[in-house]
Amino acid sequence: DEIPTVVGIFSAFGLVFSVSLFAWICCQRKSSKSNKTPPYKFVHVLKGVDIYPENLNSKKKFGADDKSEAKNKSATPKNSLHLDLEKRDLNGNFPKTTTKMQSSPDLENSSPKHFAERKKDSVSPDSLKSITSLSSEDKQDKLGTLFFSLEYNFEKKAFVVNIKEARGLPAMDEQSMTSDPYIKMTILPEKKHKVKTRVLRKTLDPAFDETFTFYGIPYSQIQDLTLHFMVLSFDRFSRDDVIGEVLIPLAGIELSEGRLLMDREIIKRNVRKSSGRGELLVSLCYQSTTNTLTVVVLKARHLPKSDVSGLSDPYVKVNLYHAKKRISKKKTHVKKCTPNAVFNELFVFDIPCEGLDDISIEFLVLDSDRGSRNEVIGRLTLGSSAEGTGGEHWKEICEYPRRQIAKWHMLCDG
Repeated sequence: DEIPTVVGIFSAFGLVFSVSLFAWICCQRKSSKSNKTPPYKFVHVLKGVDIYPENLNSKKKFGADDKSEAKNKSATPKNSLHLDLEKRDLNGNFPKTTTKMQSSPDLENSSPKHFAERKKDSVSPDSLKSITSLSSEDKQDKLGTLFFSLEYNFEKKAFVVNIKEARGLPAMDEQSMTSDPYIKMTILPEKKHKVKTRVLRKTLDPAFDETFTFYGIPYSQIQDLTLHFMVLSFDRFSRDDVIGEVLIPLAGIELSEGRLLMDREIIKRNVRKSSGRGELLVSLCYQSTTNTLTVVVLKARHLPKSDVSGLSDPYVKVNLYHAKKRISKKKTHVKKCTPNAVFNELFVFDIPCEGLDDISIEFLVLDSDRGSRNEVIGRLTLGSSAEGTGGEHWKEICEYPRRQIAKWHMLCDG
C-alpha cells in the first residue's frame, strides 16, 4: 500500500513541475517575441516623429566602400535617432529634437524672392511662409510649390525624405473652389519604393509634414537615384485628379553635411500623346445554345509609360454590362515591367438575356501599383453602340455565333 502512495506523490510533484516549467518557457518566448523589431524596408513617420528600429535584419547587404563611408561619417554629426520611451510627456508625445541643418552664410539675409529662385539652398521655416503672392495671371499658369527635405543617416544606411508642405495649388473642385490634395512619391529608376501621404481635405496649402525612411540604400547609390513626386487631388466619385509632378535627380546633391531643405515648382504632368495608349488583342465567341460569351485576353503591345519611372506592370480588367449595368467582372494576372504583355487568359460569361443586343463588354488595361490606386493605361469597349473596330468586332460576333473571332484594337484614353 505504501509504494502506490509514494508513486502517486512523486507523480503529482512531477506534473506540477512540468506545468510550471512549460508556463515559464511560454512567458519567456512571448516577452522575447514582443521585444523583437521587424525588419522594415522603410518607416513612415507622421508629423515629424522619427522612429528607427533597434535592429535591422536586412537580407541584402551592399558592399559599400568602407573608407568613403568612414569619411562621410566623420563629416556627419552623430545625432541620437532613437527614441527613449521614458521621455514622453503626459499625452504620450515625444519631445522635439533639433537637427543640424545645412546652411550658407548669407542664408539669413536672403529674401523670399531669392529663396524661390534658388534650387538647392537651405531655408528657414519662416521663409517658407513669406513667399510673395503671384499675380492673377501667374496663378493660372502656376501649379504651386512643393517643399521637402532630404537627409541620409550613415549609421543606419537610411535615406530620409520629409514631405513638408505644398503651397498655391490650383482648385480642382469647381463647386467648392478647393482641392483634397495628397502626394505619391516614387524612387526611380527601379520603382521599388512607392509611398504616399494622407489626404488633406479642402485646402490649397496642405501641410503634410510626413517622413519616409528607406533602409538598405548605400550612400554611393544616392547619386544614381531620382525622386518623383506626383501631386493629386482625391475624388470620391471618379479617378483622382492629377495636379502636377516634381522630378528631382539626386546627382550632384550633397547630403553628407546634414539635412537639406529644398523647394520645387510643380509642373504639368509629362504625358507623351504621340505614343498613344497601346493596342489590345482579344478574341470573343458567342455560344447561342448555352447563351454564354467566351472572352480571351491574348496580348497587349506598345503600352505607354504609366509615369516617368519606366515600364508598366499591366493587367486587364474585363467588365460585362447589361443595359449599362455591370453584372460581372474578371481580371487577368499582372505582367511585370513590360510594354508588350502576353496574357492568354480565358473567361466565360453567362448572358442574362437572349442575344447580345443589350450586352457590352469593357476592357480596362491598368498599371499595378501596390502603394496606391492602380492607374488606367487604356480602355476598350465592345458592343452594338461602340464605334470603330469595337463595333465592327461586335457585329461579326453576332453574325457568326460559335466562331472565335480575334482582333487588335487601339486603346483609348482611360
